[in-house]
Amino acid sequence: MSTPSIIISASPHVHSDRTSKKIMYDVVIALIPAFLVSLYVFGIGALVVTSVAVISCLLFEYLIQKYLLKTAVTIADGSALITGILLAFNLPTSLPIWMIIVGSLVAIGIAKLSFGGLGFNIFNPALVGRVFLLISFPVQMTMWPNPLDNQRTAYDAVTGATPLGIIKEGLMFGETMTEISTKIPSVLDMFLGLTGGSLGEMSALALIIGGLFLIIRKVISWHIPLVMIITIALITGIFWRLDPQQYANPLIHVLSGGAILGAFFMATDLVTSPMTKKGMVIFAIGIGLLTVVIRLFGAYPEGVSFAIIIMNAFVPLINKYFKPRRFGDKIRSKIM
Repeated sequence: MSTPSIIISASPHVHSDRTSKKIMYDVVIALIPAFLVSLYVFGIGALVVTSVAVISCLLFEYLIQKYLLKTAVTIADGSALITGILLAFNLPTSLPIWMIIVGSLVAIGIAKLSFGGLGFNIFNPALVGRVFLLISFPVQMTMWPNPLDNQRTAYDAVTGATPLGIIKEGLMFGETMTEISTKIPSVLDMFLGLTGGSLGEMSALALIIGGLFLIIRKVISWHIPLVMIITIALITGIFWRLDPQQYANPLIHVLSGGAILGAFFMATDLVTSPMTKKGMVIFAIGIGLLTVVIRLFGAYPEGVSFAIIIMNAFVPLINKYFKPRRFGDKIRSKIM
């Protein structure tokens, strides 16, 4: 009787039909509810900004890969598409088109392809593009069209401040939260998305629906979004309890700004977030803590983008100290 042959091959040995392309397009599907809300709230401006960001990101990736790097063109994998959508979601609908194109170039050319492309970038490309624009063009990046002002075009709409901006400015001029609360949208409006802000960050409801879709599809884990949101709510809640006239209700901090968008769609980026569950928790706590510090004590009323980029830099260190258990390590320790 012949002995069965043993086939030896290199890893990986576990196969799945879930490709990076399928994962990317799951994320695109998850972003659709928030995009539809942005169309309702901001009208044609949301479509213009998103279209310009997506087309320019795809175009820059094609041109750089084909003519500068002379490598295989990967625009069909969905990563540049998502970068364009997320960049647009972090922009006001009144932003000039040429600035959107510049932000796309920074996101794709500097934050992504200069590191080697998908899987090698250290920082979230869309956030790098957004932060670059915010630092370079702070006035244009903080001109927010008023919601439901659709009878005007995206470029002549009346502008107003975001809820966090109104709170920051009011406190700076000595107003109390009781006085400021009459100037900001209700918690329900923030939850539904009927507020000013970047075109994709307003509707907590739409973003949560998309985030739950990603969790159910097992594209992302629940650890980062849940821990990040709890951290923001817990720390801001402590300050609010200590002095409710100088600090906003934690619900305002969670539902306004980019907290929900960042928690579900940017902090969970598979390339720039930790690999292990423990690492994800540390990562999310760091983002939540930095967000609160920037919002309460920094110059900017919003801090999610900066917080995520800062914590992206710590991901290699987190992965080093929170490594997954090696396969067979538990059995080996019992034998020894």
